[in-house]
Amino acid sequence: MEVLIVPEHKIGELVADDVSGLIAERPDAVLGLATGSSPLRIYDALARRVSEGVLSLQQTKGFTLDEYVGLAEGHPCRYSTVIQSELVRRVDMPSHSVRGPDGGASNLHDECRNFENAIADAGGVDLQILGIGSDGHIAFNEPGSSLASRTRVKTLTEQTRRDNARFFGGDIDAVPRHCLTQGLGTISEARHIVLVATGHEKSEAVAQLVEGAVSARWPATVLQHHPRVTVYVDEAAASRLILADYYRYTHAHRRLVG
Repeated sequence: MEVLIVPEHKIGELVADDVSGLIAERPDAVLGLATGSSPLRIYDALARRVSEGVLSLQQTKGFTLDEYVGLAEGHPCRYSTVIQSELVRRVDMPSHSVRGPDGGASNLHDECRNFENAIADAGGVDLQILGIGSDGHIAFNEPGSSLASRTRVKTLTEQTRRDNARFFGGDIDAVPRHCLTQGLGTISEARHIVLVATGHEKSEAVAQLVEGAVSARWPATVLQHHPRVTVYVDEAAASRLILADYYRYTHAHRRLVG
């Protein structure tokens, strides 16, 4: 796991560099796309590069992480709507090239299996963008989630519903109680995982992610077993890292070997 402590305003460009490097090697790469506030700077940077003609996402495919159950098609908080607005319509990705689990499907369990199959048929995810919740969840894998879990129906914690109420006009009662989400096992199959966290409210989750014990109590800690994870955090989110000085030192002196 590589931990990079950088100013918040630089994170979007740094992750866009990772994406651009991947696309240069593989124009038809498969991207794992997060929603929420964490990736917004990333999508801004990608949109700017596409508009400037230095990057094209036209051949790429994308898979979102999760979806609320029960929101109507086109609802502004439905993640299929959000990702179209935040990224797809701002770049040159065909709208049909991004797929998420359908929280309005008549049979949710069948939909979960179909979604897993779609990822496999695409060859798996090359680069997965992630945020992290204040309780350590990634996607909607709440504390207690199996570290080997696959895409499934989950019940959201009250903490997550409170955190997400800001997207629903501050009304927690408007936040659905259930969702479909990629499992921790599904996410872990991505070839490169890039996780972004900013702000003091994420500092405990980041400390557990990087330096804590691997535990279902902090679902993101499963990433400690992944061979290629890059964690971008600002000073606030890094404030509880015991080895923060070491991460700064390795970043300052990192170089390619061989």
